[in-house]
Amino acid sequence: MENLNDKNNSINSENFSSAKKSAAVSSEASGSGSNCSGASHLADTQFSGAFVVIAVLYVTCLLLSNLIAGKMWAPTQTITLPAAVMLFPITYIFGDIFTEVYGYRRARLVIWLGFLMSFFAVVVYMITIALPHPAFWQNQEAFKAVLGTTPRVFAASLTGYLFGEFSNSMILSKMKVRSQGKHLWMRTIASTIVGEAFDSVIFITISFYGTMPNKALATMIVCQYLFKVIMEAVFTPVTYAVVGRLKNIEGFDHYDTDVKYSVF
Repeated sequence: MENLNDKNNSINSENFSSAKKSAAVSSEASGSGSNCSGASHLADTQFSGAFVVIAVLYVTCLLLSNLIAGKMWAPTQTITLPAAVMLFPITYIFGDIFTEVYGYRRARLVIWLGFLMSFFAVVVYMITIALPHPAFWQNQEAFKAVLGTTPRVFAASLTGYLFGEFSNSMILSKMKVRSQGKHLWMRTIASTIVGEAFDSVIFITISFYGTMPNKALATMIVCQYLFKVIMEAVFTPVTYAVVGRLKNIEGFDHYDTDVKYSVF
C-alpha cells in the first residue's frame, strides 16, 4: 500500500510540474506580444508604490491649492491673481504623468479621488466653522475667512477642476496613440492649453461674474490662463525626467488603444 501511495504521489508531482511548465509557456506566449497589452493588464490590476506616491502628491497639491486660493496675489499694480496659480498648475503636470505612464483609466481614478477629497475637505471646514467656540477665543472670523467658502466658489472650483482635468487627460491620451508616443512636449502643452482654458474660464466666471467689471474679469481669466500654460511649458524638462524614470521603474509604456473616454 505504501509503494502504491508513493507511486501516486510521484505521478501527482510530475503532473503538477508539467502543469507549471505549461502555465509558464502560456504566460511567456501571452507576454511575447505587444508591450501595450501587458501594460494595460498591469495598469488595470495593480497599484505600484510609485503610483501611490504620485497620487498622494497630486491630491496634496490639489488640496493645498484650494486652501490658498483665497489669498490674492498682485504681480503688478494692474494684475491680480489667486495665490493658487503658484501650485495648481502642478496638478496638471501630475495629470500628464498619470496619463502618459499609466493611461486614461488610472488618470480618471486619481481625478475622481482628488474631487472626492476636495469635497470632503470643504465639508470638514464647514463643520468646524459651525462648531460653537468659547467666548475667550477671538479667532473665529479669521478662521472662517481662511477656511470658509461660498457655495458659488465651491461649485466653480469643482466644476472647473473636472472639466479641466478630464479634457487634459483625454487629449493627451488620444495624442499619444496618434503620434505613436512621440513628441511628449507637444502633447503635454497642447492638452494643458485646452484643460487650463476650461478651468480658468469656468472657475473665474462662475466665482466672480457680476462682482467686478467685465473687463477686469476678462483680464483675470487671460492672465491666470497664460501663467498656468507658461508654467507647464517651463516644467516640461521635469515632466520628461519623471515620466522616463517612472516608465523604467514600472517596466511598461501604456497606450490607450482600447479605452472608452468616459468620465465614469
